[in-house]
Amino acid sequence: MEAMNRTIAITRSPDDAAEFVSLAEGEGIMTYALPTIQLVSRGLQIVGEFLGHAAEYSPDYSVFMSSKAVRLLFETARQNSKLDELRLAVANTAVVAVGPKTGEALKEQGIRVNQMPPKTYSSVGVGEVFTGLNAVGKKVIIPRSGASTPFLKELLNKIGLDVLEVHLYDVCAFQDTTEWNGFRKAFSEGAVDGVVFTSASSVRGFFDIMSRDHDAAALSSYLQKTAVVAIGPFTADELKKFGVPNKISQVHTVSGAFDTLKDLLPAP
Repeated sequence: MEAMNRTIAITRSPDDAAEFVSLAEGEGIMTYALPTIQLVSRGLQIVGEFLGHAAEYSPDYSVFMSSKAVRLLFETARQNSKLDELRLAVANTAVVAVGPKTGEALKEQGIRVNQMPPKTYSSVGVGEVFTGLNAVGKKVIIPRSGASTPFLKELLNKIGLDVLEVHLYDVCAFQDTTEWNGFRKAFSEGAVDGVVFTSASSVRGFFDIMSRDHDAAALSSYLQKTAVVAIGPFTADELKKFGVPNKISQVHTVSGAFDTLKDLLPAP
């Protein structure tokens, strides 16, 4: 393996960043995995609320937009002894997963995934799935974050679907930032060559955490001299709010974002 003379970071926890770290190490690149956000569940009642909405609304489709939402909903159902009831309610719909990780999380819970975007693992890809299904007039239920943008709902409404979003959790900046210590030092020394941001929430979390030690203007100024990749357009828009130029990953996945960042890094 080459000597690690380039350093990059990704706004994901070490567990969630395993694929990214493996790709970087294979190229001789040092990586920081930064746990940037954490989920704050809206409580044990989220399962009852979801089941109540499902019973009243009688959705034709369930759409899951993240593996975290899947695990939170089903783990809470397990705690409430409502797991079988939840599985039945979801299984009575056609299930759409935004991407492979979310699909795997659903399969782990015994849920069959009926549809998944072939390439674009985002709201746009989900919209493309429903366009191909000719599902005008059908009902869709989406369990997700309270911090989500209205883009997906508005997109599906335009296609002709009736959409109900059920908010399971909120998002805040990660509280225990011990794992950030090495990154903070490298960042202060100008030794970080690139950063991949994986969601709009992770952008806000990054600035919340880093502004505890750095002036926000100085943070933006430094990032302007660093290769910055957004995993998708919403992440890019959030970076622009902080004055950070960035390049959007052509493929909205971790591996796609890595390939985009690799092309922007200085030669080894």
